[in-house]
Amino acid sequence: RFSNGVIFDWEFEKNGRVVKISPPAKLIATHLGLALRAVHDGVGYWATFEGYVRYGVKSGALVSVLDDWCPPFDGPFLYYPSRRQPRPALAAFVSFVADWRKQARRKTRKSS
Repeated sequence: RFSNGVIFDWEFEKNGRVVKISPPAKLIATHLGLALRAVHDGVGYWATFEGYVRYGVKSGALVSVLDDWCPPFDGPFLYYPSRRQPRPALAAFVSFVADWRKQARRKTRKSS
């Protein structure tokens, strides 16, 4: 949920059709560790990024559902003013994310 308390809808897309649902919440967790523990304990479904549950799915502890309704996520995206010299910490982060995305693309191509 957002910091103002608003709970976002789950959005799914397949063949150009977009479906939004507002599932009733049994548990609202803003801490990733709590959400991951809850889904492993069978509390309910978790709409999240594949990277957070990769090992659980690989091991068979978790099962991915609605895969054909979930297009790949190309993010993350980062926007900042281009006319300013970024501070060293931001420049390092941008470099890290760019390298991470390149490695992810290479892994995707190798597994295809």
